[in-house]
Amino acid sequence: MIVLLEWLSSFPSWLVFGVLAGGCATVIIAGVFIIGGRLFPDDTNRFGTTGGKFNRRRGEFRSYFRAIDEPFVEERELAGETIAFYLSNHEVAVTFDAQVYFNLDRAGIETILCEYEMPVRALGRRLPFEVSDPDSTPGANNRTQSASITAAYDQLGLRTTADAEAIRDAYREQVKIVHPDHGGTQAEFNQLQEAYTIARDHAEHTNCETVSRSD
Repeated sequence: MIVLLEWLSSFPSWLVFGVLAGGCATVIIAGVFIIGGRLFPDDTNRFGTTGGKFNRRRGEFRSYFRAIDEPFVEERELAGETIAFYLSNHEVAVTFDAQVYFNLDRAGIETILCEYEMPVRALGRRLPFEVSDPDSTPGANNRTQSASITAAYDQLGLRTTADAEAIRDAYREQVKIVHPDHGGTQAEFNQLQEAYTIARDHAEHTNCETVSRSD
């Protein structure tokens, strides 16, 4: 200790003070980050979305697999990785994680990477096997269209009897909230645009039918 003090005394006092102050500041800053990380944990997942939104997204994939009668297993362990969905009949893995995709691909496992914003119907074109069309029958098609229309109006906070003007006004109001420039996410904005398009087309089609009957 005496040797250390003698060695330090050989340096200018301002230099010793500066080094000690810098070290203390580094320790304090590191402590602030550690404490802040524990008090305010990041509740978003690696995709930049909240857990609730991601779970809803996974629900869309479940519905799609059931609609095409494709058996699946969730959270399957494969080659040391946990995958979102495993299509056991065709030995195909489906994941939302790019790193998992590359690891499984290197292991020689047929894997499909799905981007968070990818429409679920686009998955059918990526699967390495023939996929049945869930809307192949008129009855199924009508049910699917009806569900999509109802969901679109619900997204806009409107009844299915709303006209095109009301739909446009509702869309403009929600854009102020969900647009990425206003604090929303790209996924939310895309969903709103899709809902607006479906509702608008439905309203215009309904209006045309009403006009035709009146003629």
